Amino acid sequence: MQRTIKPQDLNPAAVVLLDVRREADLAASNEALPGATWKNPEQIDGWIAALPRTQDVVLYCVRGGSVSNSVVDKLQAAGVRARFIEGGIEGYKAAGGEVVGK
Repeated sequence: MQRTIKPQDLNPAAVVLLDVRREADLAASNEALPGATWKNPEQIDGWIAALPRTQDVVLYCVRGGSVSNSVVDKLQAAGVRARFIEGGIEGYKAAGGEVVGK
């Protein structure tokens, strides 16, 4: 399975959308993608089992770097159909994607 999705290819309504920004990054921002649920990437073992195995899961961090990479590795290893947004929330905004206040 692919590891990433291009921002312009994302349909937020068609996937389970997860915000996996670190707590400090989340607190420093007042924006999120519509419909996203925040999950603490440092507590992944506590929430990974609750994720669906039959739906596409798309996640994002700030810029699509180390946080998204490590989370997508764990999710895919657990059988979750997971990808992350190339460039994170910043890449999504740069591609014209809609964000909402959180």
